[in-house]
Amino acid sequence: MDRREFVKNASTTAGAVAAGQLLSPMLTVHAAESNGMIYRPLGRSGERVSAIGLGGYHIGKPPLSEQDAIQLIRQAIDRGITFMDNCWDYNNGESEVRMGKALAGGYRNKVFLMTKIDGRTKAAAAQQIDESLRRLQTEHVDLMQFHEVIRLEDPDRIFAEGGGMEAMLEAKKAGKLRFIGFTGHKDPYVHLRMLEVARKHSFHFDAVQMPLNVMDAHFRSFTNDVLPVLTREGIASLGMKAFGDHNILDWMLANNSMKPVEALHYCLNLPIAVQITGIDSPKVLDQAFEAARTFKPMSHADVASLLEKTRMPAQEGKYELYKTTTRNDGTAHKPQMLG
Repeated sequence: MDRREFVKNASTTAGAVAAGQLLSPMLTVHAAESNGMIYRPLGRSGERVSAIGLGGYHIGKPPLSEQDAIQLIRQAIDRGITFMDNCWDYNNGESEVRMGKALAGGYRNKVFLMTKIDGRTKAAAAQQIDESLRRLQTEHVDLMQFHEVIRLEDPDRIFAEGGGMEAMLEAKKAGKLRFIGFTGHKDPYVHLRMLEVARKHSFHFDAVQMPLNVMDAHFRSFTNDVLPVLTREGIASLGMKAFGDHNILDWMLANNSMKPVEALHYCLNLPIAVQITGIDSPKVLDQAFEAARTFKPMSHADVASLLEKTRMPAQEGKYELYKTTTRNDGTAHKPQMLG
């Protein structure tokens, strides 16, 4: 089976999503709750989380001081964001350190905490899991994900004998994590192959994270090819890169084509559990809550109109450079992190 046939067979309902499919009944939320946030089920996990997730990368960036980052995380939680995103390699561990400090003093039990590891071998994965727990100052995370599944061989390495999945399962048995997922930003085909290899090993992922934004539908589309599969199989869909690592945002502002809140509304209209977004200032935090507070399920015509605006600029992925270049591939720049 070639790549085109594989993707086509894996996502037979993709057309409905591409045309502007509304939320499935399980995820439909017509209005934010009294605190201004929307909450949705996390796949079949039985957990309920905020539809906006706080991105871990941005809170560890040098321009933001540690104290400001801690204050920002706590403000987000106090206002109703419960989904915390992070990763073992973000800012050389500084993102996890800051989040760990922010979650002290009773905040840990108010959130659904997720982080990611890069290790493809059992030894590397086990080491990174324990390092993440120490930095985050917690005995367990709610969701641990394999980070940057971007190569065709990644699924084979993870599920091989002595591979990273063995460390994940042992960590789960030991109570260090509750749910298991994976992330990637390169090509939907790699995501579909990861799901295929998991099925061959009789393993069902709890969550999958991928780029979802107003341009994705037109180029190497996770929205069209992966999202329908996850929805069908009851796997929680986690969106990221709503603004394309700032490139889509720059295009929107330069062309006055749409507002950031509209772009977030598009993401929230997809059948996802969470849209993770970078929040590095009170202004951006306010923007996230404004998007949740004002969100209403979009009509097919509204979605089609929004996608028509991005159809031409989205060609060739020039605003989604994480798909077409290695600039966002941390494990390509530091392959030793894979183990």
